[in-house]
Amino acid sequence: MLDKLSGSFAPKPSAGPHKMRECLPLIIFLRNRLKYALTGDEVKKIVKQRLIKVDGKVRTDSTFPTGFMDVVTIEKTGEHFRLIFDVKGRFTVHRISPEEAKFKLCRVRRVAVGNRSVPYLVTHDGRTIRYPDPVIKSHDSIKFDITTGKIVDFVPFDTGCLVMVVGGRNLGRVGTVTHRERHNGAFDIVHIKDAVGTVFATRLSNVFVIGRQKALVSLPRGKGVRLSIAEERDRRLAADK
Repeated sequence: MLDKLSGSFAPKPSAGPHKMRECLPLIIFLRNRLKYALTGDEVKKIVKQRLIKVDGKVRTDSTFPTGFMDVVTIEKTGEHFRLIFDVKGRFTVHRISPEEAKFKLCRVRRVAVGNRSVPYLVTHDGRTIRYPDPVIKSHDSIKFDITTGKIVDFVPFDTGCLVMVVGGRNLGRVGTVTHRERHNGAFDIVHIKDAVGTVFATRLSNVFVIGRQKALVSLPRGKGVRLSIAEERDRRLAADK
């Protein structure tokens, strides 16, 4: 996230919808990624003018934790960004169209029944949505409309669906689920094949469904295909010629 030469300290994210180790504070995004500010004080002046929206809501906290799939909107410049991992597992500055900025994908953490028998589900970004479609289960992904706060569509977790890995060594890779190994009392393992035919495996908890055959959101450069060091070198040399 930060280079090791520019200081000893880093801004601690505020308490919020994403875990501390899985989020990017707004100050890092605006100052270090977009270069819209030179200092933390300048970032505070930007957010206090109510110019920055995260998932359609104005955020005035400079250390507000933004996480995977969050939509950051700067209306003054007409820019929209989605926080998403690149193939190296880093949060990347991924610009999106205004149409795509109207929704986000949320992973269903759990489905339960609350007081007075009201069914609800909890998403990866801390949302509780009441009365969901009874077909939606844990590990599925929902297409969430940011303006209305309603579920527009959902993608079930199943063999053949397109997923992105959001944890572990394969962070940022995209591929199709080939099969799922069930291990009672241990971690279920999901086997994934990427666009060039490479097969890898990860825990079920690290998998985020992004579409059936085609991704519902646009992907950053590389399209989730990780190259070996030799392949990266060859590609760089070919581009230099």
